[in-house]
Amino acid sequence: MTDLHSLVPHAADGTPYPLAQHRGQVLLIVNTASRCGFTGQYAGLEELWRRHRAAGLVVLGFPCNQFGAQEPGDAAEIARFCSFTYDVTFPILAKVAVNGPKADPVFAHLKRARPGFLGLTGIKWNFTKFLVGRDGRVIARYAPKTKPADLDAAIATALAEPALQTRAA
Repeated sequence: MTDLHSLVPHAADGTPYPLAQHRGQVLLIVNTASRCGFTGQYAGLEELWRRHRAAGLVVLGFPCNQFGAQEPGDAAEIARFCSFTYDVTFPILAKVAVNGPKADPVFAHLKRARPGFLGLTGIKWNFTKFLVGRDGRVIARYAPKTKPADLDAAIATALAEPALQTRAA
């Protein structure tokens, strides 16, 4: 299986965004959308980010337009919306597909590691959340209806695990 930290999605500006830069940190990876009934979760995700980032949490938002065309904007529109409407400061990456043959490798990896209900690997809707430990292991998958505040204890537990030790050569 691919190591999540070896994957290189793209930042909103199209430049490579290597996940290796987050090795040793806890990740909360979310497929997002600006015109969804769950869009208000941006506020909760930002709250988690601000509360736990000093301890090693990184929230990564991946806009996706696959569900009801609820993320039609380009990168600049998405960034503007997130900043002005929800004061989002966590990284919002390039818009991706999360299902189908063109699914971003990050989401292909996450879905293989943590299939959904009844072992189905597809993502059902916007704001599906994946919690990834410091070691790159996908700890849990959360449904869109799960509020970010409900993840606080799981995040705290993941953050309590020691950071990876690097071996001297």
